[in-house]
Amino acid sequence: MADAQVIPLRAADREQLEAAKPPEPGWEDAVIDALAFARRRLLGDYQVDEFGFDQELTDEVFLRLLRPVYEKWFRVEVIGGHHVPVDRGALVVANHSGTLPWDALMTTVALHDHIQAPRHLRMLGADLVFSMPVLGPLARKAGHTLACNPDAERLLTNGELVGVWPEGFKGIGKSFKDRYKLQRFGRGGFVSAALRTGAPIVPCSIVGAEEIYPKLADIKPLARLLGVPYFPVTPFFPHFGLLGAVPLPSKWYIEFGEPIETSSFPEGAADDPMLVFSLSDQVREIIQQTLYRLLSQRTNVFLG
Repeated sequence: MADAQVIPLRAADREQLEAAKPPEPGWEDAVIDALAFARRRLLGDYQVDEFGFDQELTDEVFLRLLRPVYEKWFRVEVIGGHHVPVDRGALVVANHSGTLPWDALMTTVALHDHIQAPRHLRMLGADLVFSMPVLGPLARKAGHTLACNPDAERLLTNGELVGVWPEGFKGIGKSFKDRYKLQRFGRGGFVSAALRTGAPIVPCSIVGAEEIYPKLADIKPLARLLGVPYFPVTPFFPHFGLLGAVPLPSKWYIEFGEPIETSSFPEGAADDPMLVFSLSDQVREIIQQTLYRLLSQRTNVFLG
């Protein structure tokens, strides 16, 4: 091997190799795929599960629309994707922030595109989400359901990846001065669901969402009039109208922590309030400490 020589390719050889490569899909293929998709929708040739989840619509429309925001606007980086189970049910528990739930949407893209195997996140949402005229049906089509234990347990038993944001509106609607300070995690219903099904709990820490809409104040009378939890005032909204609703392009990090196994707990553990509280507090502490670590490593809100 010591006498081996590297023989450069001739121009003709290079041309032959290039010609042998399969052609990249062009706009004609995209048009054909789009027409085939439209035909299936018009003919009703697609499936939904018992929760109303339409996988084809999610993959071909919802995720395609979210990817440019994920990749170009927020430039999300995923850490610890290998911690997410790929072949069984699991409960992803994350911090919530940002005035509008962009963090939940970006986590959905991360879990489909940037872990070992693509998975669809089935989020548990508040009643308000599903009572809204357009948003509610779309959320159902994307595979999400009400934040209640029976639905969560059915999804986990079926091997689905379930997402929950225990801070709820207290987290997503908190003031900018309280950024990255986790709010109370409710009564720990998510822990009960994990214990009853033996599903692991995966802590998820999201940095970047707090800066997209810096909430300075809340117009409570207007929020009550509109029937929403809060009406935010940011440096740009409502002063600049719809333009002020464009999120700031902060740099995001989403870190998935090591799963907390629940299958080893004895039967009936979900009915032990002290155990449920202890596990809920453990998950909350892991997320909080991870947030502090990620923030200490970040040098710039917009550049990372």
